[in-house]
Amino acid sequence: MTQIEITRLGHHGDGIADGPIFAAKTLPGEIVEGSITGDRMIDPRIVSPSPNRVRPPCVHFKACGGCALQHASDDFVATWKADVVRTALSHQGVNVPVSRIVTSPARSRRRAVFAGRRTKKGVLVGLHGRASGTLVAIPECILMTPKIMQAMPAFEALVHAGGSRRGEMAITVTDTDAGLDVSVIEAKPLDLDLRTELASVVRQYGLIRLSWNGDEVAQETRPYLNFGRARLVPPPGAFLQATKHGEMALVALMKEAVFGAGRVVDLFSGCGTFALPLSEVAEVHAVESEAMMLQSLSAAWKTAPGLKVVTTQARDLFRQPLLPDELKRFDAAIIDPPRAGALAQTGELAKSNLRSIGFVSCNPVTFARDAKILVDSGFQIDWIKVVDQFRWSPHVEIAARFYRT
Repeated sequence: MTQIEITRLGHHGDGIADGPIFAAKTLPGEIVEGSITGDRMIDPRIVSPSPNRVRPPCVHFKACGGCALQHASDDFVATWKADVVRTALSHQGVNVPVSRIVTSPARSRRRAVFAGRRTKKGVLVGLHGRASGTLVAIPECILMTPKIMQAMPAFEALVHAGGSRRGEMAITVTDTDAGLDVSVIEAKPLDLDLRTELASVVRQYGLIRLSWNGDEVAQETRPYLNFGRARLVPPPGAFLQATKHGEMALVALMKEAVFGAGRVVDLFSGCGTFALPLSEVAEVHAVESEAMMLQSLSAAWKTAPGLKVVTTQARDLFRQPLLPDELKRFDAAIIDPPRAGALAQTGELAKSNLRSIGFVSCNPVTFARDAKILVDSGFQIDWIKVVDQFRWSPHVEIAARFYRT
């Protein structure tokens, strides 16, 4: 057995000792021992625990890979996530304070992707173990909303009807304001008998919509989400903010970031998380590559009372970013790119005459790269805040305001 001292956490939440040697579920300052294979300590045993170590609140923590940091105190995780953002920025030569972290509560994750497969004894639905292909049932998960967890028998029934022992189904479930919206992919092809059985599952378990390999099988009522005054019916499996709590925090921050702007461009707009609430006070142009999301956004805007004009444009902002001549119509921008960031679009924002930008990012490294471009072009950073929708995970989400004087 080898003893090592953990000196820091990596971006995936593993403890790291000199070497480097990685050890899951360990914390800085701890002495741990175990067998080392390659650059990893397998099943580390804590010899000297950190004062930041706590008892994991979920019974599935050891086996499940959904959460990586339940063994750490909330204060430690909040400080660590803020430090991750500060470190990424400092590597780009940008040194600014991270002023606040907002953490979503337990049992608030409203969107989840479960795996499901047939077994010799029946069916198995759950999440994969950490860094493994092992599928783990999680009947007492404290991360998802109660409605999602109460519907586990429904997901098992879907796997029983259309799953296979040769592969896994992916079951995306969204806890909408109307009920559970479920989208299944990588499942058996539909035929008349399967379609009938699936419709029966929907009725029996009270699902409001079921899509199967991209085809809508049944809809008991329209799933919807309230974005400000607008009621949006999302496309099956559409991207949404992970928690309602986190969504409300991000919307409030983006409203603050572009406060006073009469015309706003919303880049990577998705279904309108920011565009629809913001249209209560400003005209908004929403740009997104997925046409179905924009169709849902437009339909929601048309049926909502008292909103200012919202226009949409389907466009790949990685290959065809909005140029300064196009951006000059707007007073401010909101941008919420995927993990790859928005290198091309940020470069055009930097050359524009915009006075303020609200930036949301789920990747500190690409955010820091893009922030550096804006700062070098004359933008200043007013504030940076962490909105932690992914409680107990190493995932970090950032909201920031950039401005020009």
